[in-house]
Amino acid sequence: MALTTEQIDILVEFIGGRFAAGASLTDIVHAVKAACPGFSVTGAMASVMAEDPYREEKDFCLYLVDGSNHCWLVTDKPENATAIVIGQKDEDDI
Repeated sequence: MALTTEQIDILVEFIGGRFAAGASLTDIVHAVKAACPGFSVTGAMASVMAEDPYREEKDFCLYLVDGSNHCWLVTDKPENATAIVIGQKDEDDI
């Protein structure tokens, strides 16, 4: 499932609103999965991600993942995205 920039904007707003409301990363991942059935979503601390995010927001970083091959690859191409990683920022980074 490729993503459009419009879909990414909607995801960023959705995720950012939940962080602003104090939701946990786990709850946000579950909410995104429920809103986007069939799309792979996972969460991690942004500090453990070695790659540059596709989008960086106040509370989180959004990583696009291309899982079309044997090994998953973080990508900057929405048209190749098959999954996302929501990287929660540490309080020191906010």
